[in-house]
Amino acid sequence: MGSIPDPGELSELTQPSFDEFQRQTSLMTSCTLLWKELSDHFSSLEEDLKHKSEALKGKMRTLDTATSDSLRLLDRRETSLDATLQIALRTLDTRRTAALSSFLDDHADDGGGEVDDATGLVLKLKSFCLRMDAFGFWTFLSAKKKELDGLRAEVPVALAECVDPAKFVLEAISEVFPVDKRGEKPGHDLGWACVLVLESLIPVVVDPVIGKSRLLVTPTVKEQATEIAETWKAILEERGGVENVKTPDVHTFLQHVVTFGIVKNEDLDLYRKLVIASAWRKQMPKLALSLGLTQQMPDMIEELISKGQQLDAVHFTYEVGLVEKFPPVPLLKSFLKDAKKVAASILEDPNNAGRAAYLAARKEQSALRAVIKCIEEYKLEADFPPENLKKRLEQLEKVKTVKTEKRKPVAVPANKRTRASNSNGGPMPPAKAGRLTNAYVSSFPAAPTFVRSPSHGQYPAALPPYPSPPHMYGSRSPPANPYAAYSPEPAPAIAGSYPAAPMNYPAYGGYGNVLAPTYQQAYYR
Repeated sequence: MGSIPDPGELSELTQPSFDEFQRQTSLMTSCTLLWKELSDHFSSLEEDLKHKSEALKGKMRTLDTATSDSLRLLDRRETSLDATLQIALRTLDTRRTAALSSFLDDHADDGGGEVDDATGLVLKLKSFCLRMDAFGFWTFLSAKKKELDGLRAEVPVALAECVDPAKFVLEAISEVFPVDKRGEKPGHDLGWACVLVLESLIPVVVDPVIGKSRLLVTPTVKEQATEIAETWKAILEERGGVENVKTPDVHTFLQHVVTFGIVKNEDLDLYRKLVIASAWRKQMPKLALSLGLTQQMPDMIEELISKGQQLDAVHFTYEVGLVEKFPPVPLLKSFLKDAKKVAASILEDPNNAGRAAYLAARKEQSALRAVIKCIEEYKLEADFPPENLKKRLEQLEKVKTVKTEKRKPVAVPANKRTRASNSNGGPMPPAKAGRLTNAYVSSFPAAPTFVRSPSHGQYPAALPPYPSPPHMYGSRSPPANPYAAYSPEPAPAIAGSYPAAPMNYPAYGGYGNVLAPTYQQAYYR
């Protein structure tokens, strides 16, 4: 049998190590945490790769769809070329024949006469277009601003008679765009005519088969239009930038770029600045979309709101379809609130209270009319009832009417005796004089001071002295000065012209809340 081990020796061999156990436990815990961390990391990578893969597949599908659409469009454009060319040739032949007939017609109008109706207007415009008389067309059109509404429908019809409508339009507007050739004093602005002609050209030059995606503009004319646009941009820099250019010029340039299809991606920032600067024009939202600013529209709307142009922002919102993101009713209310603040600031002018009140009322009236029109245009009556706005507008109109009536001079009847009130207690005219025929009774309380008319700086000529009154005193001899009884002071001698007024009234509204003194009509001649 083996020997039995010593108990002390056995306890020394089998004694467990608690520190070793703790070390092993800590190691197992660290491994578990590390495994969990690695597992989560790889799961996250897997999810990211999955999402990126799906996004890439979506982009590939979109690219495939766009490629298919582009190929289909190219195929359509290619197959439609023959049809488009045939239509263009027939149209050109028809226009050439009509132009020759117009030249050979002995009774063809020279474009210098007047027209009395819409039919005559169309015939006159067509005669210019048939003969490709761009200067005569422009001269005739620019003198018809009062008939602008009728011209919008008739000008495209007339331009369709041109052999080359695009070239004809460039020659027509060259009188004022890109440089005004009328001299240092060009007269009235003709930007409206440029915009009208450019807008009217679009339906004439679109492809009759595939529409606006292809414009029937020759490369030569398109290159010329591009040069004109570059010239205008150079002039813009010479003027000092967007802030120093007129809105009609901006509108003409943007419409020119859209009409001839010469939009450039590198000029998008310039287009945006120009649109924002002239955002109050009703055509600007549509032009912005045609200029390729669709992606920038949300930022442009926010910029308009920050500048206090909430009403313009509403128009842009509806045009681009962002009504949910930019609700119109809060914008309109904010616009009215800002307008009232501006009106209140105008009333604080202490130097001219009457004119300040007039300008403040006009500012508020303008804002109310614009908001009411916007509500009616976009059918917002349910969310923003306009009744209170209309009542407020009527109140302002009544106040304006009352003030205007008070400012009007009161005409005194010629043969009626007027009892003039005199604050200094002057004597009244004798009652007997008023009962006699042709008795002269002065209706003025005092004669020493004559105040100028608010609309005239100086009287053109001296008024003749008062005529001597007729003999109306019976057996009594007339007094030496027949007017002494009617005035507390002796009247000054009248010679040459009336002296300058001791007080200078402003041109309008200078009387404030005090009624202007009433004078005979002779003093306002």
